[in-house]
Amino acid sequence: MSKRILVLGSTGNVGKALVEMLRAAGETVVAASRTAGPGAVRFDYGDASTFEAALDGVDRVFLMTPPGHFAAHELMGPFLDVVLAGERKVVLLSADGVQFNEQAPLRQVELRIERSGRPFVFLRPNWFMDNFHTFWLAPMRAAGLIPVPAGEARTAFIDARDIAASAAAVLRSDAFDNQAFTLSGPEALTYAEAAAVLSRHAGRTLTYQHVEDEAFVASLTGAGLPADYAGLLVLLFSFVRMGAASQVTDSVKRLTGREAGTLEEYAARHADAWR
Repeated sequence: MSKRILVLGSTGNVGKALVEMLRAAGETVVAASRTAGPGAVRFDYGDASTFEAALDGVDRVFLMTPPGHFAAHELMGPFLDVVLAGERKVVLLSADGVQFNEQAPLRQVELRIERSGRPFVFLRPNWFMDNFHTFWLAPMRAAGLIPVPAGEARTAFIDARDIAASAAAVLRSDAFDNQAFTLSGPEALTYAEAAAVLSRHAGRTLTYQHVEDEAFVASLTGAGLPADYAGLLVLLFSFVRMGAASQVTDSVKRLTGREAGTLEEYAARHADAWR
């Protein structure tokens, strides 16, 4: 049997790190993205002509949904038909909380994979630390603000590199097959506490500002995000306010053998982003 791993989203925060980790471990990796570059193949969920080349000789697949897409089950459906028709293991980057809503698009994808009889692992990460230097970066740079509707609730933020390391571990072993893992960082912080950590490393004051849902949606759609995806983020933040993101797990250590990174460590690496 062939021993190649397909990694979708290979240019993203998780995918790029995952490709590097797998190749460093001696794995043969097919790196895929919507724009093929050096060492990568072109892949687009909406273009079935890209499926065959991406899956050539592949026995393990790392699946994720591109940012900005709400109906993951519809977007991924045609590709899943092809993937699950073969003898391939599937590792899905899902999201924490989908297990509580059978109608959630990513939960629909999970159920489809579960029912296929193929070996799988679902990784359900908490909110990414990396959002601070990507999604929330513009208002942080412009006004020193983190304007999100999180209330005073706590979130166990996780570093994308720990998600990638967890994915590498489950792709390279069958010991974790047919299980789901909630991934978190080692501590649950309020956004105000997180802002204080980032401020120390940035050398300037960054302030968390709670905003109402309507204003949050308006800011997201004004920045070009689709309305349905903005609505999904508002829904997810409602779960944050209910405390659903505060759970600290040991899944990263169970999968990788090491502790998950802290927000302090993340902030030290990315301090220049907020200066």
